Amino acid sequence: MTPGWRARGRALAGRLWEGLRPLDPYRSVKAALGALVVVSVIITTLLVFVAIHSATELRVITVFSIIASLLVTQFVANNLTAPLDEMTDVTRSMAQGDYTRRVRAERRDEFGDLASAFNRMAADLEAVDTHRKELVANVSHELRTPIAALRAVLENVVDGVSEPDPETMRTALKQTERLGRLVEHLLDLSRLDNGVVPLHSRRFEVWPYLSGVLKEANMSRGASTLAGTAGSGTHTRTDVHLHLDVSPPELTAYADAERLHQVVANLIDNAIKHSPRHGRVTVHARRGEGPQSLELDVQDEGPGIPEAERYRVFERFNRGGPAPSGPGSDGGTGLGLAIARWAVDLHGGRIGVAESDRGCRIRVTLPGTESGRS
Repeated sequence: MTPGWRARGRALAGRLWEGLRPLDPYRSVKAALGALVVVSVIITTLLVFVAIHSATELRVITVFSIIASLLVTQFVANNLTAPLDEMTDVTRSMAQGDYTRRVRAERRDEFGDLASAFNRMAADLEAVDTHRKELVANVSHELRTPIAALRAVLENVVDGVSEPDPETMRTALKQTERLGRLVEHLLDLSRLDNGVVPLHSRRFEVWPYLSGVLKEANMSRGASTLAGTAGSGTHTRTDVHLHLDVSPPELTAYADAERLHQVVANLIDNAIKHSPRHGRVTVHARRGEGPQSLELDVQDEGPGIPEAERYRVFERFNRGGPAPSGPGSDGGTGLGLAIARWAVDLHGGRIGVAESDRGCRIRVTLPGTESGRS
């Protein structure tokens, strides 16, 4: 027999076996209940034959028949209801907030299908609960930076360290406006579950845009130093130098400026934390492969990331190794790079750890107008 005929024979046998599923007690509850009735009838009939061909009284045979039927029924009933009891127990745990438990899905009948569906539902609920907790953590992480900077500016004015001149007020206004934008983003985050997150992409010049982001990072560090606060994204480290390299200088890109601000700010924040004393953080920007695309690198001079750990860099709450620089490096909350990845994914871009001779280089690629989302 040729291999083709053998394959067709196996396929035909598989379809025949699947067609007989309603008659398989191990794969159908209906078949199991039918088998229970058949077995009970057979036991009763056999005992009646024994009574007819022996001197045993009929009532004794009847008692034995009832006992045997009850034992068989009890065994089958326990076997059928065990998954339901387990699901009830797991449901009670889920009602108390424990979404980690699962039921066994080893059966091949309808209860096995129900157990598999139940486990998928439990996994979805666990993912929703985790997403809710991470959403609160993400929002807190993003709000702390402008709040800390705004508080530092206002405390400086109240304490007489700085005058309420137009420049100081513009700094406070800028942080207040950023707070307002972050609150608006909460509405966007609520649409993540439906996959509907609007991107307000536009064409912009890369040099002045990134220059503004770096200037804001320097202002945040200076304000934090004066106020004596070091929060997430706000450092007392003023020994790290920020450098911008855009090639060509007239480079333009097409992206959501607010989302990209989240990416660059968090990457700079992470690079500063892991820089050595008097280190240097460089932001490289150049044209990507497509129209209005952008390739962005943020590189520090720290210890770098071992290749075996690179796949975990963008996981939530992953802080990596301790920052070697000491002052102002509290390790953060482990959310900055996760937020950066989320914003890049919204653009349809890529983010990852690139090869570097020294330190850590994080590379962001945004697709521009052709394949990016708008």
